[in-house]
Amino acid sequence: MEQEAGTIVRVSTAFGPDYPVIVEPGVLDRLPVLLGELAPAHRYALISDDTVFGLHGDRVMSLLAGTGLRVEPFTFPAGEASKTRDTWAELTDRMLDARFGRDSVVLALGGGVTGDVAGFVAASYMRGVPVVQIPTSLVAMIDASVGGKTGVDTPAGKNLVGAFHPPRLVLADPEFVTTLPRAERAQGLVEAVKHGAIMDLPYLDDLERSMAALLQAESEPLTRAVARSVELKASVVSEDEREAGFRQILNFGHTLAHAIEAAVSYAVPHGSAVGLGMILEARLGEALGVTAAGTSERLSRVVRSLEIPEHLPPGAAPGEIMSYLGADKKARGGETRFVLLSELGAISKEDDWSRRVPAAAIEEILTTAVTT
Repeated sequence: MEQEAGTIVRVSTAFGPDYPVIVEPGVLDRLPVLLGELAPAHRYALISDDTVFGLHGDRVMSLLAGTGLRVEPFTFPAGEASKTRDTWAELTDRMLDARFGRDSVVLALGGGVTGDVAGFVAASYMRGVPVVQIPTSLVAMIDASVGGKTGVDTPAGKNLVGAFHPPRLVLADPEFVTTLPRAERAQGLVEAVKHGAIMDLPYLDDLERSMAALLQAESEPLTRAVARSVELKASVVSEDEREAGFRQILNFGHTLAHAIEAAVSYAVPHGSAVGLGMILEARLGEALGVTAAGTSERLSRVVRSLEIPEHLPPGAAPGEIMSYLGADKKARGGETRFVLLSELGAISKEDDWSRRVPAAAIEEILTTAVTT
């Protein structure tokens, strides 16, 4: 489709019909029609955190009720601290109490936390009901809502309990982003930087040139960036839906990021952790002779333009971070594995898309982040 009319990206899945991701300013207004075409239901369970529901819930409820669709809201406290098994249990219990059946559809309205939690509710409720993702944060539009990963955090680490549950539809309306604070836009753009770093150097260049406009939520560059990130992620998850191999490349920067988050009990924003994780994993690759020299400095420059710190957050001691690395989902035989760049725009592939790294090398890189 032409850019003015929006972009539709189709994502292939082996566990249901292929689904569209529609990137278009104002597409939310078409929600009732699209639900009728792609996700019809007797009733809709609208799951959202209390902050997002306060901003957008009434509009969505009115859109659906105005066309005769039955919808009931289910909210939970905003924040990563709510991404737990307790929240999942409470939401499923409330849906059971409200007598939602297998002819229901879950609508996930919100950011990455809501998408993960509501998706996990849908994956498990009555052994699985459809979910429609309506991301309202930039990170959810660019990354979290595409690919079917759902889940919750545990004391042992991030996203360790969950399921693969592809949505029926993703509506990415960039107009939502205009309500976000500048700092939250920056958090989402970290994932766009990751997509460019692992797969598309010209896209990374474009992001860097457009960063000021993106942080101001200017419509054209923002819609272009969301669409390109969705295209890149869709190309990966369509090839490797269950993360058996190639999809691991999307974890660049996340191995250290998830351990950093766990070490500070998720007190650091996810985007900040990933931005730092990318820089440190690029330094790690350079130290091992895998990644081209200068890669980490270029990534540092882009991350700095997002006003994200390049050092470990208070309380994130290297030893504590190391203790969480073994719980990473790529770990094999108790050994941590990392996705490393060969250069910007390309991943280094050895036997697999991730590789074992000596613990001493990881500790050395973490130590440099303390003193930076």
